[in-house]
Amino acid sequence: MTDVFELLKGRPEDNDYGKKPVIIQGITGAYGSLHTRNMIQYGTNIVAGVTPGKGGQKFDDVIPIFNTVQEAVDATGAKISAMFVPAKFFLGAAKEALEAGVKLLVAIPEHVPVRDTMEVLNLARQKDAIVIGPNTPGIMIPELIKVGIMPPSPFKAGKIALLSKSGTLLYEIADALTSAGFGQIITIGIGGDPINGTRLIDAFDMVKDIPDMDGLVVVGEIGGDSEEILAQRIIDSGFKKPTVAYIAGRAAPKEKRMGHAGAIVMGNYGSAESKVSMFNKANIPVAKRPAEVPVLLAGKMVKSD
Repeated sequence: MTDVFELLKGRPEDNDYGKKPVIIQGITGAYGSLHTRNMIQYGTNIVAGVTPGKGGQKFDDVIPIFNTVQEAVDATGAKISAMFVPAKFFLGAAKEALEAGVKLLVAIPEHVPVRDTMEVLNLARQKDAIVIGPNTPGIMIPELIKVGIMPPSPFKAGKIALLSKSGTLLYEIADALTSAGFGQIITIGIGGDPINGTRLIDAFDMVKDIPDMDGLVVVGEIGGDSEEILAQRIIDSGFKKPTVAYIAGRAAPKEKRMGHAGAIVMGNYGSAESKVSMFNKANIPVAKRPAEVPVLLAGKMVKSD
């Protein structure tokens, strides 16, 4: 599998260590423009934008705009793209990026048709590429690179990997961790659509071997079985680093969709009880509220010493 940490940060011996180039698909739209400026302010190395029909122009008089992703990749060598196109254009834009050699595609749009997502994921597997999203807040290494829409204030550099299905809970729990002295080595927003390019289990596989990672926090939610599958993978892999979870939607009524498109419980399938039980089997405590996450993590880290 493509190494997401290396794509974002590189190696110390690399000339572009910590300054990996990023292109923005949909850079001239209102949403894309806003978050491009936010990413630049954070320090992300935005090197090009893509908007069909606007090739040759410059974003904010600085960043070149190209008509196609292939042109942008050829000119910059970028392997990372953040996509701010409407859901109806997701399929074409994503296929164009993957065919052009993009290895990390961060797909921000929500409500992407399931069939379109499945087609993109099939192509991504063929190209050995990673798709984060759709409906993701993004991915970041705090204080180094931010690819997405997450606000910078809750995050701080550290040694805890944070994986979350929910964007707002990602921010809230990152803030709780930061306030308690637990900075983050990487944070990944899985995305809230029914099918995502990177599942919790995939994100775990991406981060479990990161050097200097001291612990893991998983933010799940009701619906589906991705948390149960992750817990089993943690058991099977022998992963021993301190791990804590939080499950959103415990009080949600059954068979009623809550928030994300995938957050729905049918019978016992996808229930909070099922997920908590499986995490307990994996010796992973589950917080009852976000503020409890750093408390449980501190307890786990003391026991592991």
